[in-house]
Amino acid sequence: MSSFVAVADPRPSSTPIEGTLTNDGFFPDVDLAALRNDMRLDGTVTRERLAHATREAMLSVNDELSAWRATQREAGARTLQDVPADLIDGTSRLVYRYLRAVYHLAHADVTEKYRGYDTTKSGARDDDELCHTVNESRRNARWAVSDILRRPRSTIELI
Repeated sequence: MSSFVAVADPRPSSTPIEGTLTNDGFFPDVDLAALRNDMRLDGTVTRERLAHATREAMLSVNDELSAWRATQREAGARTLQDVPADLIDGTSRLVYRYLRAVYHLAHADVTEKYRGYDTTKSGARDDDELCHTVNESRRNARWAVSDILRRPRSTIELI
């Protein structure tokens, strides 16, 4: 028995992913090329797919931080960079954490979209690995948001 499995070219696409997604004015804009590079996304991810996943990630993180953002604005901060925080390489640690949350949620979304293309036995193994990758990305996003809010990364209850 023979089979044919189409494999996408994993090299970066010949047309670079360029552009910046504009945010709400408080949170930083997101550079798609930086996201692609930092998350090591290959050429199978088109600009449109990456932009869509990133917009969803921005909306999700912005919603989760909306009450915190309102408090910071009331305290006089016009942007996330204006909120008092330690600087790393000249940039607020809060900006780094925000971008980490967005990048990892976008990565999880894009990775989930590519599950299920290969239904062979090796594909089931790959699906388990992709599931683990998605879970790690979502966890990293949650941790980044928790760090911004200065909340513990995990909650443990005694039953």
